[in-house]
Amino acid sequence: MKRNILPFGIIAIVGIFISIIVFYVGVHQRDDIRLAEENGGEPVEEQGEVATDPEEIFSSSCASCHGQDLSGGAGPDLTSVGSSLSAEDIHNIIMNGQGAMPGGLVGNEEADVLAEWLSEMK
Repeated sequence: MKRNILPFGIIAIVGIFISIIVFYVGVHQRDDIRLAEENGGEPVEEQGEVATDPEEIFSSSCASCHGQDLSGGAGPDLTSVGSSLSAEDIHNIIMNGQGAMPGGLVGNEEADVLAEWLSEMK
């Protein structure tokens, strides 16, 4: 009985290509992991990617919990946060977290921009 080996050949070729793709992706991830380890385990931030518009930063990083209009939701109301906290206090909360809020959701420069903007909310 003669068996057709064509399906087995196709499976072998596809397997080889998948192995090459996985290897190629893994090599680049190894470099990213090494750079992160050299940076103390923190992800490496690209230069020039710091947002300077506080409303844009808030919309992308904070609005899901604090509401698009700062009125609260899963997180507290921030419409008058500047009347009780200074920009430095707000910056520390953004970077270190407080309660259920995790710290480090934005970079240090973006936290400065957000803290300054939120401290004006009175």
